Amino acid sequence: MRRTSEFAIDAEIAWQEVLKPRLLDFVAYPMLRFEYLDPATRPAIWNPGNYLVDMRVLGLIPFGTQVIGIEIPDDTGAVRQLRDNGHSRLIRTWDHRVMVEPLGYGRCRYTDEIHVQAGLLTPFIWMFAWIFYRHRQRRWKKLIAAGFDYSADGV
Repeated sequence: MRRTSEFAIDAEIAWQEVLKPRLLDFVAYPMLRFEYLDPATRPAIWNPGNYLVDMRVLGLIPFGTQVIGIEIPDDTGAVRQLRDNGHSRLIRTWDHRVMVEPLGYGRCRYTDEIHVQAGLLTPFIWMFAWIFYRHRQRRWKKLIAAGFDYSADGV
């Protein structure tokens, strides 16, 4: 599945925000809440490696632990990419690529591309992901409109 939006911000600004785990917390709220387990605190910046989180749907319903497996490809041309090669006990594959492409004139194209494998649960996880990534991009637009004031929503 692929979801794309154009944002009225420079691609470099969008990319710097993509690198912040704080962005994930903001754009996922309130659909998903994360508790960082390993490391025990949310890092300031995503670096390549694995991060273990506990997830709760709507902040209440346990959804289990998930590995967020961050990869940042070195050379992707003008399109910058961050990959979460994640997985959990329920979801064998949560392969999410974030792509930021400059469009010029202070605009960029932002794309979420996701591939999920969860056995018999795949259709349900896919539907959740479809809703979740629409929600994420709406939250991105809200954050941009707030001038990246992360406290604007109480997250």
